[in-house]
Amino acid sequence: MATETSEPHEPSSSSSSSTTKNPLVLHLLEKLSSCSTLIASGDEKSVAELVDFIDSVSDSAVSNHGDSDEQGNAVEVLSETHKFLLSPLLDQAVIDALSFELPKAVSKFAGLSNECLRIADSIIDFFIENCSPRDMLPILCEALDSWNGMVHAYDYVAPLLSGISKVLLAIQRRHFEQVKVAVPVILNVLKAVCSEFSARDTECMNLFIRALGIADSIRAICAKLEGRVLEKLRDVLGSYILQIMALLSLVSGCEIPRCLPLVSRLSEFFPFCGLSYLGLITGSDVDEMTRTFVAEEEDDYMRCLSYIKHGAAISVIWGHISVNVARAAGGDVSAVKDEILSNQTERWQAVGMLKHIFSFVDFPWELKKHAIDFLLCITDGNIARNCIDEDTDCSIYMPNLYAALQAITMVIMYTPDTVLRKNAFEALKRVRV
Repeated sequence: MATETSEPHEPSSSSSSSTTKNPLVLHLLEKLSSCSTLIASGDEKSVAELVDFIDSVSDSAVSNHGDSDEQGNAVEVLSETHKFLLSPLLDQAVIDALSFELPKAVSKFAGLSNECLRIADSIIDFFIENCSPRDMLPILCEALDSWNGMVHAYDYVAPLLSGISKVLLAIQRRHFEQVKVAVPVILNVLKAVCSEFSARDTECMNLFIRALGIADSIRAICAKLEGRVLEKLRDVLGSYILQIMALLSLVSGCEIPRCLPLVSRLSEFFPFCGLSYLGLITGSDVDEMTRTFVAEEEDDYMRCLSYIKHGAAISVIWGHISVNVARAAGGDVSAVKDEILSNQTERWQAVGMLKHIFSFVDFPWELKKHAIDFLLCITDGNIARNCIDEDTDCSIYMPNLYAALQAITMVIMYTPDTVLRKNAFEALKRVRV
C-alpha cells in the first residue's frame, strides 16, 4: 500500500481518555497510541497485541450476550477505534498496517447489535476510502474466508460483504481478473454459512441483500468494459446470480411471500446477463455461460457454482409462481410453456433441469410442489413415446430422463403433502420411459 513520506504523527488520545472511566477503553487507547508510535518506527508487533485485545472484548461480549455492561464495552471499544482512525494526524503507514487486521477484528462485533454492525461497516469503509482498493480486496476476501469457527458466522460476514461490494467499485484496472478471484470466495462462504440459517432469521435476508449489493457492483463495473472482457464478466455475474438464487431458495423458499421481493431483484439481472427463461429451463443458457470457464480450465471457479443448475431451474419456477417475478426477469412463463409443449427436445431438456429441484433433499417442499405443477404444464402425455417418430436422437437425453424419474420417485416417497404426492405420481407417469 502507498505510504506518505511525511514525519509520523501520534494522534492525541487525551480528550478521549479524560472523558471515560472505562478501564477497557483506557487500555485500548494506550494500545492504539502504542501502535501509532511503533508502526511508524517499523515495529508492527503492536498490531497483533491490539488485535488480541480487541478480540478479547468481542469474545467476552459474544459469550455474555445478555450482559448490558459487556455490550456497552463492545460499543465503546468499536467507537473509540473508529475515532482513532479518523484522526487527521494518523500516518498513512499506520492506516495501512491496521488495514490488514482490523476489518476481520471489527467484523466479529457485527452480530452483537445494530450499532456494532454500523460501526464495523464504518471502519471497513474507512479503510476502503484510505487504502489501495487492489490491496483491500484480497484483505477483505481473506477475512471473509476466515468465517469458520466464528459464532454466528452470518453476522461476521455481513460487513465484509458490503466492504467487498464497495471496494470493487473503487478498483480502476483489471476489473475482470479481480472480480473472478473474489466471486468464488464469496459464494463458497455464503454456501457454508447458509447452513446456520433458519428461514425466519432476519439476518438471512439481510445477508442476501448484501450479497445482492456485490451483484450491483459487478453490473456497474460492466459499464466500464467492452468486447470479450465485458462478455466474460457478464457470464461471471450471471453465474453469481444463479448460485445466489439457489441458496436463497434453499434457505427461505418455504416462505414464498417473504422471498418474492429479493427474488424479483435477482431476476432483474437476467436480461442484462442475456439469460432467458427458455434458456434457463432447458439448460442452454447455463451451458453457454459456463463454457468459457470450462474452456479456460477454471476448475476453482466451477467448483463454487455447484448449485448453478438448481438456480437456473428454480428461477423459472419462481416466475411460474409470481407474475411480478417473471416481469422483472423480462420473461413470459406462459410463452415458455407453449414453446416447450411444441418442442420434444426442449421438453427432454426441461425435465432434465427440473430433476435438480426434485433430487435436492434440502429444497423446500413448497417449491417442489410448484416445480411439479410446472412439469405437469409442459408434459402432455408421455414425453418419450414420440421420440421414435422424430429424427432427433433421443438417446443422449435418456440418462437425464432416468435421473428425473428417480428424483420424482423420491418426491412421491418422502413428501408429507398428499396433493403433491398425487401430482408427482401423475408427473411420473408422463415422464416414464
